[in-house]
Amino acid sequence: MSAGIDVLTFGESMVAFRSDGPLVQGGLQTTRVAGAESNVAIGLARLGHSVAWAGRVGADPFGRLVLRELRAEGVDTTYAVVDVERPTGLMFVEQRTADLTLVEYRRTGSAGSALDPADVGAAVARTRPRLLHLTGITPALSASALECVTSVAESASAAGVLVSLDVNHRNRLWTREQAKEALTPIARRAAYVIASDDELDLVADGTEEEAVASLLAHGVVQVAVKRGPRGASVHTVAGRVDVDAVPVTAVDPIGAGDAFTAGFLSGVLDGLDPGECLRRGAEAGAFAVSAKGDWEGAPTRADLALLHGHRPGATVR
Repeated sequence: MSAGIDVLTFGESMVAFRSDGPLVQGGLQTTRVAGAESNVAIGLARLGHSVAWAGRVGADPFGRLVLRELRAEGVDTTYAVVDVERPTGLMFVEQRTADLTLVEYRRTGSAGSALDPADVGAAVARTRPRLLHLTGITPALSASALECVTSVAESASAAGVLVSLDVNHRNRLWTREQAKEALTPIARRAAYVIASDDELDLVADGTEEEAVASLLAHGVVQVAVKRGPRGASVHTVAGRVDVDAVPVTAVDPIGAGDAFTAGFLSGVLDGLDPGECLRRGAEAGAFAVSAKGDWEGAPTRADLALLHGHRPGATVR
């Protein structure tokens, strides 16, 4: 398959209501778009890559907001489906303490949970992406969503499309046992597996070294491990590379992992070596945690240079 666009991704994008205080007390809400796959899509588009998103939204104002926001950020929504029978999913976020964020979902029966393998398969065939990006969130939404991710990963991989999987476990959507059963075969179809250090055992057994060895033996090219403020690592058949986290003042942790994934995959698409891919991921993640919102702080390619040569707290005039 000859390549067309750089990246195709799909999943559920929601409208997030962010509270200025405890939800039980009411208060002002900020309305934004959220969703791991669309966060990565926006992050990659800001870094100069051609990206399409092929999810489903409801025929409601929330769905129109999702599509408008993605288009405004340069993401192609041609292959998105508007579902006239199901609503757009919702998410409610409250910053309970400075270090604890609580999230409530309203996604059962949503448009995003009704992903159709035929729709997404057609999007893969028409966009001819270099890379198909998946997360472990979408398969948790419903049996049909799991079938969609599994079948599309298999067919895309067989057709020569590079597949990336960010494990992204959400314990409010399914158990670790359910996630492991579903995600292990998907990971074995991937060229790039991205996981937090507490998620790697959901796609392979054993210690980090044992899990990585198993994934590489099944054909995975790179395994990136996110360690939050302790940096990140990437494993290949040539060995392991570590990078430190970029020192910034953290404002909001939501979306940082997606920004890291976008930066890492941007490096892959640019043909950088694994260590440089990891550094770009760390830099993108640093921008994300420094701003409120799921994707609002994601950097452009020009922004990346701002982290070099400026001390913390500096003002660039």
